[in-house]
Amino acid sequence: MDTEAALLTRILGATGVSPDQVAGFRRLEGGTFNTVHLGRLVDGTGLVLKLAPDPREPVLTYEEGILATEAMYYRLAAGCSGVSVPSLVHLDTGDAIVPGGFLVMSECPGTSWFELRTRLAEPERAEVRAELGRQVARLHTITGTGFGYPALSVGPLRPSWREAFADMVDAILADAGRFAVELPRPAARIRELFTAMAPVLDEVTVPVLVHFDMWDGNILVDPDAGRVGGVIDAERAFWGDPLAEFVSLALFTEIQDDHALVHGYRSAGGSLTFDDAALLRLSLYRAYLYLLMWVETAPRRYDEKHRARLRSLAFHPLAEILDTWSAQP
Repeated sequence: MDTEAALLTRILGATGVSPDQVAGFRRLEGGTFNTVHLGRLVDGTGLVLKLAPDPREPVLTYEEGILATEAMYYRLAAGCSGVSVPSLVHLDTGDAIVPGGFLVMSECPGTSWFELRTRLAEPERAEVRAELGRQVARLHTITGTGFGYPALSVGPLRPSWREAFADMVDAILADAGRFAVELPRPAARIRELFTAMAPVLDEVTVPVLVHFDMWDGNILVDPDAGRVGGVIDAERAFWGDPLAEFVSLALFTEIQDDHALVHGYRSAGGSLTFDDAALLRLSLYRAYLYLLMWVETAPRRYDEKHRARLRSLAFHPLAEILDTWSAQP
């Protein structure tokens, strides 16, 4: 048994799985933060093992402690009927086995929507998106007692969403300075513009659990059943405005154009409008997401090709949003 397999077997041992129950492991590609493996047991059971980065590796402020956030998300989501998320098996935030800790969860069936979306006919695609909308509405019934990141990495939970969101923006701007990341406008000006737009956030009074990373790669779809098999990678979740969810659900597009998802969300009880205030809030969350995507290029050590792609997809669109805000009277 090689060193990596021995470590993964030890991790499963912490969950009560003995070495003779393990058939093998396969590394899952696609993640840029944690290291993820699929463990297959001899009885066919699949377990996903997520290993946090070494604590000595640089991370963004909001990323500190997010392994426990993901475990919390699945634990709370398990109380919602009609949603597909991994089952939490084991969380270890210590350093006895893995320096940064690890998470073990059940395998969800399916292929990422990113890979599958072009292989389905339009009626099947629409039904999957509608079902996803229904599941998101059910997940948005999970509420908390304060706003912000559960790991408290950027500050305490706040009584108002405006305060919590300001903490979040301040943290990523501080990270940009810490990692010497070029920004489309000076950090002080970006903070000033976010602050000027922030009064609209006072419309949000209930802290809802927001996944905030539901892009197509984190939605698993079972092609045989034609349904959502799992919503995964919930580590970036926060307590905030449920409208923020739709920025990643419609990454680089407009959620208003995803008619099937919007209909599914509303049909399951989700409240969703696109008035001027909602559109402004969406622009705030989109700008925040673009900041995260751009600033993380430094600690992730992305190559120049990846950085050029994100300059087009995040840096320049962020500049356009900031210019739009600047032009408002």
